Amino acid sequence: MSDSNKSGYELRTDLLGMAIGIVESKGAREFDNEHLKPEGQRSAVQPYTTEDVIAEAKKLYAFVQTKYAIDEDDGSLYPTY
Repeated sequence: MSDSNKSGYELRTDLLGMAIGIVESKGAREFDNEHLKPEGQRSAVQPYTTEDVIAEAKKLYAFVQTKYAIDEDDGSLYPTY
């Protein structure tokens, strides 16, 4: 990671790239799972949409915008307000 601060545009561009990767990965996993089913029980896997990517990017952006702390007992993240 770079030590320099990114502009809002650069951050959103990075988040969109991450969102595309997440959505593509989900689609590939669904496709692979369908091929594990017996012939005749498989169904088509729908391609991802722009809306799917934007929804995933919004989740990532919300995470970036929220300040989190780490629970010392179990290591989970929780928002601090």
